[in-house]
Amino acid sequence: MNLHRATTVLSVLLGLACLWFGLSFLLAPATAAAGFGIPSWPEGDAAGYFAVKAVRDLANGAIVLTLLALGRRRTLAWVMLLFVIVPFGDAIAVLGHGGGYAAALGIHAATGVVVLLAAGLLFATSSRDALPGRSELARTGREARVRSFS
Repeated sequence: MNLHRATTVLSVLLGLACLWFGLSFLLAPATAAAGFGIPSWPEGDAAGYFAVKAVRDLANGAIVLTLLALGRRRTLAWVMLLFVIVPFGDAIAVLGHGGGYAAALGIHAATGVVVLLAAGLLFATSSRDALPGRSELARTGREARVRSFS
């Protein structure tokens, strides 16, 4: 398996993992929360934050898979680089709310490292996304004006 394909597989797995976590927090929030790493969780109306996490994860997974499907690997690399904020932020939240180092580092920080690795691999295996340059846009605009007068 070449590096390009391995990077694609890693990106797909990360996107699917986000979707899985989102669905888990949406459909079985108590079960999903137990594996997050914070010992005491909100109850009653405050448990609505599970839906917030679910939607965040679903959106992140959809963004990853959509950019990959559109062939926007360079853009996905930048998005993954930004998404690194999420697992490292989760690690800080776990530590700041009575969770253990095993969950903070073993689950969240490790995920952050994998996302960072995926971003680096995407940068290494992608060319710049094909965006029309200024001169190309100008040429296309001139061609359209010429056609409209004929």
